[in-house]
Amino acid sequence: MSGVWNKEIPLTAQAYEQCTMKEIIYLKIINRLLLLVTPNHLQLWNCSQHKLRIGKYVRDADSVQREGGNVQAIWSPDTKTIAVVTSSAFFQIYKINFSGKRLLIGSKQPSSLFLANISLVITEKAPFLEKNWSTSNFVCDNKSIVVGLSNGHIQLVTWNAEFSSSFEVCSYACNPNRLEATVHSLANISHGSSRNASIPSAILNSAKKSIMQLELSLPLRLLVVLNSHGQVAICSISKKGLKQTDSIKAEWWLNTEDVMCASIASEQQILACGCSRGVVELYDLADSASLLRTVSLYDWGYSMEDTGPVTCINWTPDNYVFAVGWKFRGLAVWSVSGCRLMCTIRQTGVNSIQSPVVKSNKEVRSEPLIGGTSLLQWDEYGYKLYAVEENSSDRILAFSFGKYCLNRGLSGTTYIRQILYGEDRIIIVQSDDKDELRTVHLNLPVSYISQNWPVQHVVASKDGMYLAIAGLHGLILYDMRYKRWRYFGDVTQEQNIECKGLLWMGKIIVLCNFIDSSNTYELLFFPRYHLDLSSLLCRKLLLGKPIIMDIFQDYILVTYRPFDIHIFHVKLSGELSPTSTPNLQLSTVRELSIMTTKSHPASMRFIPDLKVGGKLKNSLPSSPEFLVQQPSRCLLLRTNGELSLLDLDDGHEQVLTSSVELFWVTCGHSEEKENLIEEVSWLDYGHRGMQVWYPSPGADPFKQEDFFQLDPELEFDREVYPLGLLPNAGIIVGVSQRMSFTAFTEFPCYEPRPQAQTILHCLLRHLLQRDKNEEAMRLACLSAEKRHFSHCLEWLLFTVFDAEISRQSANKIQFSASTKSAGCSLLEKTCNLIKKFPEYLDVVVSVARKTDGRHWADLFSAAGRSTELFEECFQRRWYRTAACYILVIAKLEGPAVSQYCALRLLQATLDESLYELAGELVRFLLRSGREYESSISESEKSPRLLGYFTFGSSSRKQSSGWKSTSFKETSSNAASVRNILENHASFLMSGKELSKLVAFVKGTQFDLVDYLQRERLGCARLDNFASGLELIGQKLQMGTLQSRLDAEFLLAHMCSVKFKEWIVILATLLRRMEVLFDLFHHDPRLWKAFSTTLQSHPGFEEYLDLLDMLEEKLDSVTEVDANQL
Repeated sequence: MSGVWNKEIPLTAQAYEQCTMKEIIYLKIINRLLLLVTPNHLQLWNCSQHKLRIGKYVRDADSVQREGGNVQAIWSPDTKTIAVVTSSAFFQIYKINFSGKRLLIGSKQPSSLFLANISLVITEKAPFLEKNWSTSNFVCDNKSIVVGLSNGHIQLVTWNAEFSSSFEVCSYACNPNRLEATVHSLANISHGSSRNASIPSAILNSAKKSIMQLELSLPLRLLVVLNSHGQVAICSISKKGLKQTDSIKAEWWLNTEDVMCASIASEQQILACGCSRGVVELYDLADSASLLRTVSLYDWGYSMEDTGPVTCINWTPDNYVFAVGWKFRGLAVWSVSGCRLMCTIRQTGVNSIQSPVVKSNKEVRSEPLIGGTSLLQWDEYGYKLYAVEENSSDRILAFSFGKYCLNRGLSGTTYIRQILYGEDRIIIVQSDDKDELRTVHLNLPVSYISQNWPVQHVVASKDGMYLAIAGLHGLILYDMRYKRWRYFGDVTQEQNIECKGLLWMGKIIVLCNFIDSSNTYELLFFPRYHLDLSSLLCRKLLLGKPIIMDIFQDYILVTYRPFDIHIFHVKLSGELSPTSTPNLQLSTVRELSIMTTKSHPASMRFIPDLKVGGKLKNSLPSSPEFLVQQPSRCLLLRTNGELSLLDLDDGHEQVLTSSVELFWVTCGHSEEKENLIEEVSWLDYGHRGMQVWYPSPGADPFKQEDFFQLDPELEFDREVYPLGLLPNAGIIVGVSQRMSFTAFTEFPCYEPRPQAQTILHCLLRHLLQRDKNEEAMRLACLSAEKRHFSHCLEWLLFTVFDAEISRQSANKIQFSASTKSAGCSLLEKTCNLIKKFPEYLDVVVSVARKTDGRHWADLFSAAGRSTELFEECFQRRWYRTAACYILVIAKLEGPAVSQYCALRLLQATLDESLYELAGELVRFLLRSGREYESSISESEKSPRLLGYFTFGSSSRKQSSGWKSTSFKETSSNAASVRNILENHASFLMSGKELSKLVAFVKGTQFDLVDYLQRERLGCARLDNFASGLELIGQKLQMGTLQSRLDAEFLLAHMCSVKFKEWIVILATLLRRMEVLFDLFHHDPRLWKAFSTTLQSHPGFEEYLDLLDMLEEKLDSVTEVDANQL
């Protein structure tokens, strides 16, 4: 799989040629060579590790004027011939000849690159009869070229420019003798999809429509023809190829009229059709071209008006990923199951009401392909996607991608480390000490990758401590613990190894080697400590080309086409160390040949037969006696996405599900002490999301009808592609694309961001469903220190309670009745489990906040009485959690009880200086009596009101001051609130806790002005100026900004009540000379007392400068007044 990690590499026009380039009409990559064709020239580039132009052909102006510019081109599969048709209907054949001289790159030894000479060898006038003729693209095999014409015919041409007579694509349908058979065939495919529900009315006339595109699949022997009316014909071709024109027959027609382009994934047998609506439809060619699914950017807020129609689609070489380009803007990369891996269009959010608008380049950074995409081409390894912008000739953009170490084919995988790899680097996704996912980039040694580019296989050992990495040749190892590389000491040995697959067997590396000289395959067994043929433990010649390999303990599975399975047993004698001479023997223990018409196998994994009596592995001694000697089953994934269970004894295949892209066998595959997923048999991922599979509790653990699948709460984000599992953390690791910007690049950079989704709640629910309460408790205890534990418990209770509510609604049965009939319900068992953990009180009220208040009685009948839970929170001083229970109590126990609890909690929160929470309680108390008495319907809004006690003063704007709504109330409830608040204000004022007083007033909306007027001679009174200034200065700590803001707040209120003692002190602390001047100008005696106190007290020396300025200003004013008199 490719397309997980992306990075942009722009290639400017100057990098291709100094002269001005016109529109690029053709782009193709074969054997590390890139062919680029424009209307007036051809260029050949090396697109491997070093991007170099190795050949070109430039047409002169006379040739272009006489024969027209190039409009279509095709490159032969052997890379030796290029065919071009010009705008004046001339057909040209070019030959590519490579020189025998190798190119030197830098000062190093000669590379494998050669200069190429492109020469024109044939020019023929094409026999196109129509006046306004046009052609589709070309498709070809080794002997022939096919091109579609504007009159609906198809023209066959040889590579020597020899034209045969043209023919109609739907001749099969238009043949009167075969018309009935054709209609019957069309009817047969109609039931497979709603898109094919009826026969297109214009099929018989389609021969008169221009052919816009041809798409060829030689492995499937299919030719796809797209006409100008958006109709698609799927034609069969002969085994002998395109030259047998009489064998090209229209077998199926898709019931579409808006297809703009098409592309075939031969391995997956999928036809991707890009539509004028901006969507891509995937059709299953193995199932009579039935519609599989549709992918688009609609859910990301982009419509066809934003992107335009689809212009091009291109599949990766392994056919698991496809890229889509649009006419107006951008490209996106999708997995075959519909996960969006990468997109150049700016992200704004899912389900946006308005389509995102592109700002001008002055406001934001430039967006790649903002003018649309005309051509797309993957390289032969799937590492790079080359894109050409619409109406652009100054550059080709190359997006670099990374691959995930899939558990398919000839290479294995591990659960300890999730790995991505690019063409020259490794990216390791792992969790740190805090269970946070991060990526670590590992650059490969230049001495190895420069000679063996690109990376082909990467496999981590089972313990995750070693990486085996293979490029084009050889093998290297990396020690994660000591950060050291290990190479082949003999370069000749390294170059003789062409790795096609890698597996780890303990401390042994199993390498599938291709022997080019004999066209055979072999297995090589190397010890981890020494890469050299002298240390080779075993060499096993294989019967043919393997397509799948797997290892479990001492058993190796090798599968050949069409479906032949060989299982080997490995026996190692002696100690595996450099100081000894170990002996490895390989013996065949099982051979199985299965005849089937199904799709080819894509992946197979052993399933160990665990005999653990239903217990977790952690609870049992780690001993081989718990495992059957030889696995008798394996999980089989076919190329069409069908997942089945294969019995290795009799070859019986039991189909489990379909549309699967990936799967992970988890049971018995982890050596972690804290393996949180041991109860899971395997997981799979497809377009439906993630599915968790559990074994049956019966005698046959693989009985299909007893499998449990939990998919609703494991539906992955459509931008997060799952990489695998971390058993010790109990999470699924995924990766998504994120954009980042730098000052040195024109376009944004695309980087992979790891993300995690826990499956602990699924495992716990599974265990509780099977009455494995002890196992569930053990698993929960192992996870208690994990980062997402509280969230998992909350999600567990919510899903169980939600399912209980849905079941009651469906069956019209009361919860109490179902409880009696079923004994201890799953909800009760879930609550009993969570009660053992301190998160219980938070979890229960959080679930209540997410559900309708009408169902709270059902929840708290299992979780416990709301008043008891409130009291427990209160005793533990968890006041915020306790506040969340207030509305639950009001709903279940009545307003009187809730108000009593709220008053107790109000006093406690004031004592703890939790003033924002106290303010919410005040507002609740003042409103509750009036609201609950007037209408019980207000209690139905409880989920919204609970936010008052959780998220601070979010409702403060709804209260215009507690005095206007409380002190005029005559109820005892309002009087109680008033007494509590005034007592607390008096307590703060007596202790001169002024910062707390300010927070208290702001949080509770307490009327400080009214209070100060009544307490002027009470607790607010100051004994004398000197002691007051010293005490208040110590309490406020004026060196901080917040203290100065608090002092300003108090000063404003003191000025409102004209409390001179406080005004003088606060203005002095704040050095508010204008306030002090206004006081002293009209009260000379106060000025004299103030001046005397500051001058006589040694602790007030810091205010002497303020005193001098005040004295100077007062003297000047006095002098002016005297002159006026």
